[in-house]
Formats: sequence, structure tokens, C-alpha cells
Amino acid sequence: MERLRIVFLSTLVLVLFHVFVDASQNQKKTYIIHMDKFNMPADFDDHSQWYDSSLKSVSKSASVLYTYNSVIHGYSTQLTADEAKALEQQPGILSVHEEVIYELHTTRSPTFLGLEGPESRSFFPQTEARSEVIIGVLDTGVWPESKSFDDTGLGPVPASWKGKCQTGKNFNTSNCNRKLIGARFFSQGYEAAFGAIDETIESKSPRDDEGHGTHTATTAAGSVVTGASLLGYASGTARGMASHARVAAYKVCWTGGCFSSDILAGMDQAVIDGVNVLSLSLGGTISDYHSDIVAVGAFSAASQGIFVSCSAGNGGPSSGTLSNVAPWITTVGAGTMDREFPAYIGIGNGKKLNGVSLYSGKALPSSVMPLVYAGNVSQSSNGNLCTSGSLIPEKVAGKIVVCDRGMNARAQKGLVVKDAGGIGMILANTDAYGDELVADAHLIPTAAVGQTAGNLIKQYIASNSNPTATIAFGGTKLGVQPSPVVAAFSSRGPNPITPDILKPDLIAPGVNILAGWTGKVGPTSLQEDTRNVGFNIISGTSMSCPHVSGLAALLKAAHPEWSPAAIRSALMTTSYSTYKNGKTIEDVATGMSSTPFDYGAGHVNPTAAVNPGLVYDLTVDDYINFLCALDYSPSMIKVIAKRDISCDKNKEYRVADLNYPSFSIPLETAWGEHADSSTPTVIRYTRTLTNVGNPATYKASVSSETQEVKILVEPQTLTFSRKNEKKTYTVTFTASSKPSGTTSFARLEWSDGQHVVASPIAFSWT
Repeated sequence: MERLRIVFLSTLVLVLFHVFVDASQNQKKTYIIHMDKFNMPADFDDHSQWYDSSLKSVSKSASVLYTYNSVIHGYSTQLTADEAKALEQQPGILSVHEEVIYELHTTRSPTFLGLEGPESRSFFPQTEARSEVIIGVLDTGVWPESKSFDDTGLGPVPASWKGKCQTGKNFNTSNCNRKLIGARFFSQGYEAAFGAIDETIESKSPRDDEGHGTHTATTAAGSVVTGASLLGYASGTARGMASHARVAAYKVCWTGGCFSSDILAGMDQAVIDGVNVLSLSLGGTISDYHSDIVAVGAFSAASQGIFVSCSAGNGGPSSGTLSNVAPWITTVGAGTMDREFPAYIGIGNGKKLNGVSLYSGKALPSSVMPLVYAGNVSQSSNGNLCTSGSLIPEKVAGKIVVCDRGMNARAQKGLVVKDAGGIGMILANTDAYGDELVADAHLIPTAAVGQTAGNLIKQYIASNSNPTATIAFGGTKLGVQPSPVVAAFSSRGPNPITPDILKPDLIAPGVNILAGWTGKVGPTSLQEDTRNVGFNIISGTSMSCPHVSGLAALLKAAHPEWSPAAIRSALMTTSYSTYKNGKTIEDVATGMSSTPFDYGAGHVNPTAAVNPGLVYDLTVDDYINFLCALDYSPSMIKVIAKRDISCDKNKEYRVADLNYPSFSIPLETAWGEHADSSTPTVIRYTRTLTNVGNPATYKASVSSETQEVKILVEPQTLTFSRKNEKKTYTVTFTASSKPSGTTSFARLEWSDGQHVVASPIAFSWT
């Protein structure tokens, strides 16, 4: 009997396994199909017929979600795994990729970046050219009523604009104006995965119900708004980086995330519409360039003269956590500004500790209040995190509760404390966050503290039978030093796809940034938060990316002839990596000096970027040579470049020769089989500089922290006699022995006495 039962159960498991496998194989998913447009069979009159025929050959019921005509050639549709595999075998199909879900990764920053005051006018043109630049923002949409989209003083919409204002729920054509000149939404990929959009929750239109898209768009190009603040914090005049530029919003992100088929459709349309800058504060899983939809779309955009800026990601401080690392994308990390929102904690043993907060409600009594640690008053294993329902009310009522950061939303923890009867919260960082401080508009009196302060508070609670504390709030504090510091959350290098290309490219303000907000939700985005604010303060590389997008628009207005690579070069080579006292920019995650794997070329310095002296320029052919150096097959290159490319088998292609404004040398790759030998390893990099200033002679200088790698620049002097003249030089790196550490860094500078054209050099040994 027992044996029969075992046989029965085994058979049942086997049957269920086959049912599961069959179900998974028959489950439809969205795929993006890259077609070889220029080799369409003669049987078809147009590409849409061909696309439809190829699809119907594997699925009679499938329909096209999007047809792509600009950044790629092809379409997206829903297929089973078997249908996708069958389609991939057809002639004319370059690739079939399953859809990927991407995630979304101001009053002070213009002043901090030197863009305020009469002196800035001498750097940037005050002509109508500023209003001819169009920034396309791919995000959660836009809240058109924001004062940051006021079009007062702006002239007619640029004649180059081909876009439109798409209507939908809570959005009509009158929501666009001469500032917000276009708005579209793309939801077919999202709806194919999740079903029809619930319009009681989010608007099936360009309207931003979440706030992120409005924040990024107004950071990049918001109009000047006096008297801006968040509940009295960060008060002053808000403006975007390129306050005269036009904005086009492409809503590609929804409650369930940002789907690659929708992102690609947004990029495709933005290029057709005529944007000059594309800003994407989102990222997905890291993948090779030919299968990375953002990288593929960005290549096409860059080849048509469009500058593409992307956020580096919020995976720091761990190394190798970057996204959006293609060399034709400008990858932006995050730093702080010289502004903070202090909160002051006093604990019963007399110690005074500092934190941050944007709380604006009724303050706590000035007298000491009882203090408890959530981990001691909870009824669940992760009660220290103040998750929903985890706290014991009778042990929390009338007390300040210390909650550890992590898992649930920071402001949500305060509501958990409030629901349990607590009167205030101290939000303590754990190992994952270090001493980085991010301010939030909490709904109960709350101070966020770093790991060091949090540990001191928890030690005090553990050693005292009647612990007490006070919390007070200090408003807005300016002139905080040192600043900037690299944000702990900012994703770090080395580049996980191509270690020979240093990423991120640079950093920009990304912590506690004030910018426009949606009227749909409060500043915490919690359902319980009914406060209505015109501006909000949030943090992330999502905030640093649009800073660079806006600055690129300023440079485009000043130098319309510059390529996207020239603009990026100007931003990188003029950035700074040290404070005025000569010390290297700090990393808040460690309290120590940061490195080029954290900040790239450095912190952006826009007033220097407008007149860089020299630039490292790149063409589409240079990027194709780069792909050849990666040993990409013709079909892989065609997915990216959309044309037939045959790498010359008799030519040596080297990633090291890509004319990038920075240097990254993975020594273990260069050493190869000689890693343990005494034979010196010699690596040569070639670069070409283009003069964009007056005739001048530049001299090279190298500073290095390593004695194990010798650096020689030849020639050491470059003389330019005319504008746009090009000069080539070689850098030779000679390593006589295996490095003693895993990383080391150097810096190459070219200077004519007026300009400094700087490039970071990063050596790594795994």
C-alpha cells in the first residue's frame, strides 16, 4: 500500500511538472523583434506588411504592440517561448529579445553649480538659442499645472518640433504650452503584462500621478519660480538647469514599472519628434549592448546628434553596480550639495547627535520623552524595521521609537509607529547605508541618523533602564562642508560590461533636490499623505541625471555644432575631483577619499564646460570600431547600428583606442598569461584632441598615486593653430610588476595656462 502511494505521488509530481512546463511554455510574454529592414523580401510593398506576415507565420492570434521606425527597425508583440524561438529562425530577423522591466532609479543646485548671478551670463549665451533646445524626458509623465512649466517670456515653439500633445484621462491639448511643448504616453507593453490600466489609480495619459517625472523634467528645464519650497524647507527661487529650454514628456513608467517595449517606443518617438537631449532616469539589469534596449535606442539617438543622459543607478556603495554603461550614453552618478536639513537628537546620557528631517508638523515637547528600540518592542522577527503591524502598542504608546532603515519605505515606518501609539521616530541607518543622510517629509516628528549615531543611540537604550530622548528641527542650513561628497547610494564602477571604459562618467547633485511635484500625491507618496505641495525634495541618481541633461542643453545652445560626444567631453574634462584645499572629494559611505570608480571624471562644473579648450570627439564609425573590438558579430552590430557592418579581419581593433575622455586599464586583462612573469607589460592608448578654442599650445602633466605603473605621454606638447584642428597623442603605461593592491589611480592634464583638460586614469586588478 505504501509503495502504491509513493508511485502515485511520484506520478502526480511528474504530471504536475509537465503541466507546469507546458503552462510556462504557453504563457505569452512580450518580445521585441529587431528586423533587417533593408533586406525586406520583394514580395512585400512596405515593412508593416512584412512585420505582420512574419508574426502571423508563428502565431495567428498575436498582434503588434508597437512598430519601431527610428531607434530600431522592428516591432514588439506577445508570444510564447516556442513561438519566439520559431520566429528567431526566420530570415530577416536580427534578434528576438524578451522584454525587461526597468526601475526608476531646484532652489540650491543652480547656485551650487555657479549658474546664478550676473557672472553666469558671461559664460552662457543670453540669445534665443537657449529656447531652441528641446529636452525629451522619459519617465512617469508630467504634471502640467506645475509653475515650473510656465511659458511666460518664451517665443514660439521651435520650427524643428514635430511632436504633439497627446490626449487621455485628465490630459488634453491645452495642457501643453510654449514650455511643455509635447507630451505622450506609452502603455501597451505594460498593459500586455498587467492588463488594462486601472484609471482609478493612475491616468492613462501623459499626466504624472507619481511625481518622479515632473521632478526630473523640472530639474532639467523648469522655468524660474520665486518663493518655492517644500513646506518651508529649501525656500528660494527654483529653476531648472536650462530654464529657457523646452520640455517634451514621454510617459513610459507606470505603477508596475517601466517596460522596455514602452521605453523603446518612447525613445523611437522622441527621435522622430525632434528632441535634442534625451533624459532617462531609469535602469534595468545589466546586459550586453546589443540586448540592452536603452543602449540600442541611445546609439541611434546619438548617431542623429541627440545627447543621451542616463542615471548610473542606486546600487552603491557596492562596486560594479552600474547600469547604462554604453560609451555613447553619458552615465551620471550622484553627489551632495552644500545644503542640509538638520535635526537634533539629545539622549538621556547627555550626548547630542545630528540627523536630518523635512518634518513640518507639530513639534515634540521640549522635555525629554521615553525612548525605545523597535527590535525590543515588536512581535515579529523583523520588528526592528518597523514593518506594518510589527510593534506592540502597549510598549510603544507615548514614546519615541528607534526604527532601522530598510525593507519598507522610510516615511511608512513613521506611520507604523504612529498607528502603534508612538509619538516620534528616530530612523537609524544600518551597515547597508552607513552615515549617508537622506531627508524625508515625515508625517510624525522624525530624525534620520547615520549608522554611527544610530549605534550610539541603540547602545544607550541597551544600557539604560529608563532611556529618554528629545528631537528638534533646524530648518534649512546652507554652506555645509565638505561638499560635494559622493552619495552612498550612487552606483559605482568598475564597468561590469566593458572594464576598459570608465563609468560613471561624472557626478552631479542628486541628494535632497527640490523640484516640481505632482498634485496627485503628497511628498511621501503614501496614500495616507494628503498634503498638497508644488515642490518636493527627493534623492537618487534619478535627480543627478536631469541636472546633466539640462547642462547639456545649455552647451548645445552655446555650441550647436558640437556632437553629443563633444558635449560629454566638455562636461567631463572640466569637472573637478578635489576641493579647494586640494583634498579629494569624500565618499560619504566610507568617510574616506572617493575614487574615479565613484565619481568618474569628477563633479560637473558647467561654467568651465562651456569653454573647455579641447574636446575628445567621437563619431558613429568610432563606436562601430569599438563594437568590432568587442568581437561583436555582424548581426549583433546590425541590431545596434541598423546597417551592414563587416569588421576588417586584417585590422586590429582595440577598445583602448576609443577616443574617450577617461582611461580605464584592467591590468589583469593586459597582463594575460604574463601575470606571474617578470616581463614588463606595456599598454598604449591613443587619443585625439580637437581644439574648440583659440590657437594655443597645451602641455601634458601626469599625477599618479602608483609607482608600479610608469606613464609616458608622447608628445608632451600639442600646438593648435586654428579652431577644430585635431592632434593625436599616445599614452604608454609600463608595469614592471604585479600591483600590490587591487586599484590605483592617476590623472592626465593638458593645459595652456587658461584651460585644464583633465582625464582620470583608473588601474584595476581583480
